[in-house]
Parts: sequence; C-alpha cells; structure tokens
Amino acid sequence: MCRFWPVRSTRVAAMTANQLQTWDLWIPDAAATGVPFARGRLDATDVLIVHSAPHMLTVEVRADSGDLVASGRDLARTQQVPMTRLRVEGDQVRREEIWPSESDFDTPVLLPGGEVGRLRGWWHREDRREWRWTVEFHNRLD
Repeated sequence: MCRFWPVRSTRVAAMTANQLQTWDLWIPDAAATGVPFARGRLDATDVLIVHSAPHMLTVEVRADSGDLVASGRDLARTQQVPMTRLRVEGDQVRREEIWPSESDFDTPVLLPGGEVGRLRGWWHREDRREWRWTVEFHNRLD
C-alpha cells in the first residue's frame, strides 16, 4: 500500500482517520462515455488542487472501502488558470479556479495522470503571464 502525508482536514480526519481516498477525475464530454484525466490515491482530505484541469470535470471521491464519499458532475471551468481547487462540501464536490497563495501550501496536488504531491511553493507575476511552483512527492510502501 502506498501512503501519503497525514490528513490535513480535521473534519474529514475525525470521520476517516488513517483511511485512504481515491479521487477519480474524468473529462465527461470527450469520446463516447468520457475519458479519464487523473486518478489519485491519498490520505482522506476535503481539499485537492488539480494542475491543468480540463474545461469540464466529473469527480468521484471514494473511501478506501469503495464507498462514495462525494461527487461532482460536469464541473465547468470558470476561467483559464493553471490550478483548480476541488473541495468536498457534504456529499458534493465543488470546483474553483485559483492562483494559489501561501494558504494553499501543504495542500495535496493531483497532476494529470494521477501522481499526487504537496504544494510547497507558488509565485506568479502580477500580470499572471509567468509562474513558478514547487511540489513535493513522497511515497512509502507498507
């Protein structure tokens, strides 16, 4: 089993301490039935940042048991930015396009394809035509 950093959210941590989640992201309007974009497995969280998210996403968050925790269907992009925040609110997943700030540091980041890291740094020019970011990856096999 591959484990990720400790749980960040105390709300989710209280419900699912030491449990893993799978975040499954699809591009729903591609091909006949949609195509996968990214699928990442990480410690339970209620916030996930996605790098280079497509214009539309369908998201399912499942507990390690396979039970559906939350979902969002046909979540449309609201602006062209490099990062998207997905947030679990009850049984729904909400989407928000963002330019990360220090308050986003240590949040899990899902890359296209499914690799999950932690946002460690972010900088962008005032005109938002240039940015630099740092993400850290850590794995442990049990």
